[in-house]
Amino acid sequence: MAEPSRKPLLLDFEKPLAELETRIDQIRQLASENGVDVTEQIRQLEARSVQLRQEIFSSLSPTQKLQLARHPRRPSTLDYIQAMTDEWMELHGDRAGSDDPALVGGIANLSGHSVVMLGHQKGRDTKDNVLRNFGMASPGGYRKAMRLMEHADRFGMPILAFIDTPGASPRAEAEALGQGEAIAYNLREMFRLNVPIICTVIGEGGSGGALGIGVGDRLLMFEHSVYYVASPEACASILWKDASKSTQAAEALKITAWDLKNLGILDRLLPEPLGGAHSDPIKTAATLKQALIYHIEELSQMTCHERRELRYQKFRRIGVFSEISA
Repeated sequence: MAEPSRKPLLLDFEKPLAELETRIDQIRQLASENGVDVTEQIRQLEARSVQLRQEIFSSLSPTQKLQLARHPRRPSTLDYIQAMTDEWMELHGDRAGSDDPALVGGIANLSGHSVVMLGHQKGRDTKDNVLRNFGMASPGGYRKAMRLMEHADRFGMPILAFIDTPGASPRAEAEALGQGEAIAYNLREMFRLNVPIICTVIGEGGSGGALGIGVGDRLLMFEHSVYYVASPEACASILWKDASKSTQAAEALKITAWDLKNLGILDRLLPEPLGGAHSDPIKTAATLKQALIYHIEELSQMTCHERRELRYQKFRRIGVFSEISA
């Protein structure tokens, strides 16, 4: 998991809070050096700090939630796997000469449940991000994911997919190797699988890159994660020919977990610690683990036919609306 002791990486909206906490530390240090009792003043400032943090994180705009979803210290797929599982064996390769590090997967033991876990994997620094293409998977990554899902289906293991990508790889090489076909194949094949499939958006769920492992019986999302058909920057560039209007696009796209819950697309919204998932990754992982076990056990009570029908109807309902003339 990410080291909580590292120097915090502040987002713009967190700066007032950081300034207040710096002031508290300075007062505490001066009081210690001069032997002055400032316990009451410190208590009041700390109470104000807690209140300010609650105010900030309870009223985040879609753009600010997008910033949190993209936070470089936000827990990744491998962080969650490491924190949640009792045993884990990563599997490699798509059986066609490729092993994409942007999409990882393998077999795990989750509190007595044998499962297949897979998901997008971003890097922790520039070098790692370049290696993993910032979590943007290539056709080989989606074919590797499908190979692991077929393995899970063959041996009756639930599939847990973790979504965290700005989109599929946009490189010309990826397109030449069949990016669209690889994603479309996964979309079709995931509907026929017999085992429970639980998809969780742990950060950024971008376009077809997310959907390539996103067809499931349940869709979970963390409170400050986002899910979109196109990034706000791309949407603004397409609609207004101006990427600077991304804030307006983020509002219109309905990308937040609460938006998707209100639209009936999201099955369960997972709360995050105050300050975001990266502020307490161990607690965040515990929340996710509890939710996954609950849904595994619930879905395991159904027959294969019931799960497939549930999955089919879930996606048939998405996008249905009524138009009323004025």
